Amino acid sequence: MDPSSGNIRTPDQRLRVFVSSTLKELAPERRAVRAAVERLHLAPVMFELGARPHPPRALYRSYLSQSDVFVGLYWERYGWVAPGEDVSGLEDEYRLVPPSMPRLVYVKDTTGTREPRLVELLDRIRSDDSASYTAFTDADSLGELVTADLAVLLAERFDASRAPAPAPEAAPGGTTPAGADDGHPEARAALPTPPTALIGREREVAEVLHLLAAGLGSTPVRMLTLTGPGGIGKSRLALEVASRLRSEFPDGVQFVDLTPVHDAALVPGAVAQALGVRDTGDGPIADKLATALHERRMLLVLDNLEQVTGAGPYLAGLLASAPGLVLLQTSRVLLRVSPEHSYEVGPLTMPGRHGDLDAARAAPAVALFVERARALRPDFDVTAANVDAVVAICAALDAVPLAIELAAARVRVLPPVAMLARLDRRLPLLTGGGRDLPERQQTLRRTIEWSVDLLDDPQRALLATIGVFDGPFTLEAVEAVGGSPEDGTDTLALLGALVDSSLVRQRDEEDGQEDLPSFTVLATVREFARERLAAEDRTDAVRDRHAAYYEQLGREAGPLLLGPGLRTWTARLALEDAELRATARHLLDQGEPDRAAAFAWSLYTYWWVGGRLGEVRRWMAEVLDAPGDVAPRTRATALYFTRAITFWQDPDDLVVPGLTESADLFRAEHDPWGEALALVSLALARLAAATPDPARAAEALDRALDLFRGAGSRWGEAMTLVTQGRVALLEGQVPDAAGCFEESLAAARQVHDPLGEAIALHHLGWARLLLGRLPEADADFRENLSLSARLGHDDGVAYGLEGLVAVAASTGDVERAGTLLGAAEALREQTGLYNAPTFSFHLLTLDQVLDDDARDRLETARAAGRALPVADAVDLALSGAPSPAPAGGAP
Repeated sequence: MDPSSGNIRTPDQRLRVFVSSTLKELAPERRAVRAAVERLHLAPVMFELGARPHPPRALYRSYLSQSDVFVGLYWERYGWVAPGEDVSGLEDEYRLVPPSMPRLVYVKDTTGTREPRLVELLDRIRSDDSASYTAFTDADSLGELVTADLAVLLAERFDASRAPAPAPEAAPGGTTPAGADDGHPEARAALPTPPTALIGREREVAEVLHLLAAGLGSTPVRMLTLTGPGGIGKSRLALEVASRLRSEFPDGVQFVDLTPVHDAALVPGAVAQALGVRDTGDGPIADKLATALHERRMLLVLDNLEQVTGAGPYLAGLLASAPGLVLLQTSRVLLRVSPEHSYEVGPLTMPGRHGDLDAARAAPAVALFVERARALRPDFDVTAANVDAVVAICAALDAVPLAIELAAARVRVLPPVAMLARLDRRLPLLTGGGRDLPERQQTLRRTIEWSVDLLDDPQRALLATIGVFDGPFTLEAVEAVGGSPEDGTDTLALLGALVDSSLVRQRDEEDGQEDLPSFTVLATVREFARERLAAEDRTDAVRDRHAAYYEQLGREAGPLLLGPGLRTWTARLALEDAELRATARHLLDQGEPDRAAAFAWSLYTYWWVGGRLGEVRRWMAEVLDAPGDVAPRTRATALYFTRAITFWQDPDDLVVPGLTESADLFRAEHDPWGEALALVSLALARLAAATPDPARAAEALDRALDLFRGAGSRWGEAMTLVTQGRVALLEGQVPDAAGCFEESLAAARQVHDPLGEAIALHHLGWARLLLGRLPEADADFRENLSLSARLGHDDGVAYGLEGLVAVAASTGDVERAGTLLGAAEALREQTGLYNAPTFSFHLLTLDQVLDDDARDRLETARAAGRALPVADAVDLALSGAPSPAPAGGAP
């Protein structure tokens, strides 16, 4: 194919805005323009977003010829003049703009000196009456200018060409757009299943449903905060309401537990993690989340917002950017932002008539007491002999649900009459709650203290220790942090007593974790436990033991993540994700950068697969910015995590020097695995540079391969071979590339590494497609997709769908190609994987086979694919017979 023939298509099918500028000099401005273009749902056409196998001049000329609007950015540099050329690419791009194409030109103010040839170019542009010429000061102001100018331009020049949109059609196979199915990828994590039925909240459920149902109609109640003291039942009410609203939100209902989050700045990351939006470090997670939610009609339940009320403005902004989003929140205090509506959750209803047995049994407060008591004494009931005591207990506890549950848990050893006598003596004397707290909040805290005082000393000590956990925790972790058989502590028996007292709750068995019992505590109990821990002056010691346990867990899990244990260990670590992140935070806060870096390095694969690399990058930036020297290995690790993640975004020329230093430091520390991994990332950075350097990339990869082989790391060997194959493709050596990918696949299979297999299969599929071996490519993409879906690896699923787009396009199946294309695009946006560069040529393959009629059919199928639940898209992609070779041979 001749790259200059105009067949190099831009990676979109929307109205295209070509952006011309020097690259590194105006990197922040280019990002601002790209964001402005995408806000208007247009497609930015930028050199760094294009395919690399073509000469730069042929690439930008072909892209420009297919664009609809020209945006020129200029500052001080004229740009590079290639050998044999008389003008820079910057000027050549402006010269090639067709006369009919709108030109928007923006010149950055300067106090320095512009290069003479740029001055000449700007003089010619100023005299061109067909160009709009505007000065700007910084990236933010430029973004606002471009947004406004493009909006006006679209209104003026394209309004007359509008036509009614075609009605949506069913996707191939009878699949309909989302709306009748809740299987979207964002619904991957369903609402938690409450352990018991909701008692006595029918009126509250109906009122909250009415408020939110109004928000779906004419009255916009899109942010509703359920308020009330801890233990009043806000979370349980929110879950009930959300479960009843599933059918109203075709894109899912998602629960987000914010209990482990103590910094408002981390709220976007917590929401993103719950939704499966990856914090890959290639852009602000808040921006990724806004993109993922922009076109979705979804309900988010944000639980326990009281410790991060500073996130209110962010959440209000998120609502503004996602018109189909509704927030149902629980908090002890209001956020006090403009879109917020509030609903106060009160106590349960008490019996109306004293001494009426039937009325008492029907009252929600008493019914809850009975239901919880029967969990421990199945024969318990309210009788004429105990009804007054039970009612009096509920009244003494202000009918607060959690307080009633805690009291009912004692019914096995304390009959209601005896329990009431103790409550009458104890509750007025307890001072666990501050005098300035609401009365019901004091009652709850006093009830917790009363329950705790009924424990023996070892049980009380263990409860205080458990306060160190931010989220779910395992029995193994409790044993490590709270005691061990060596010191005579029977942790299991103590924990069982806390579960029996309803102070600790055992969680349902997780998928694949049946042999790993896990537990949790309510936020109010955790808060009380931490106060006890501090009062006993044990906080620092317990936090140190907590960190030491998870550091050891990281050292054990790290090697097991590189083979067949990937799925099991990823699920295990995800269960305790809050504790892993708390460990890193504790080590940094304690001034232990060496331990923090070693901990981060030990779980490298988990952070990658789990979408946590962005947060790790921020931790390691703290290490590099901390005063004083750090150990060489620590610096090597921090440089790797802060440079390798964004190897394709290097406006400050920091990536290549940083990764070079990282590799050198690992070598000096006699760590061949670390050095090799840094060299692989260094090779990728050299390939992604404005001027790719395949020769030096290949040199780095050769050494990395020798190091991994010398260390006996087949995992590392597989990763390096894939990268070597990419270098070969860049140089047009497709058979050699296929050989590298085949070797990589063999290495991954030898160590039973499913992730390595999926990566190798994807690359091998493209090599075989380029060689015209379509049936083999089809099989590779299908196997990659199937394997990635089983692993829950979103990136691999997107790659598999994209590969099969190319296969369908090569056989002329436009509807199938369009449907899979839309599904892949939606998946990337909804999981935060849309910013990073991808190794996929499916758009180029599509453009080679599309005429005008086929393009219309493609767009209809593409829209249906974007609305298709990801599970259905995978089923569609894997269904049917393998594709035959195209009649014309190789694509």
